[in-house]
Amino acid sequence: MTLQASGGGIMLAIVIMALTTYLTRAGGVFVMARVPIGPRVERFINAMAGSVLVAVITPMAVNGDWGARMALVATVGVVLLVRKPLPAITAGILTAALWRLVFQG
Repeated sequence: MTLQASGGGIMLAIVIMALTTYLTRAGGVFVMARVPIGPRVERFINAMAGSVLVAVITPMAVNGDWGARMALVATVGVVLLVRKPLPAITAGILTAALWRLVFQG
């Protein structure tokens, strides 16, 4: 299937992506509303969150540029120091931006 890159084709692609995203999220809520959350399911959910995080970060650390690697180091350092995700994310973004500004700009 191909979509025209003008007017209606772009809007159709956006609507399809939005609908797919909504159905995926709503489907997860619908399914989990019917699954009893016992200790085993809770352990699975907690382990899955960490697995997804590692799956996202590992390629960036291996294949990313030095800006990405320094952002990863800054993020890990701040999260270990303050134990809050928002300052850590902010530190990572700022580190990547500054690194790329100074060394690649």
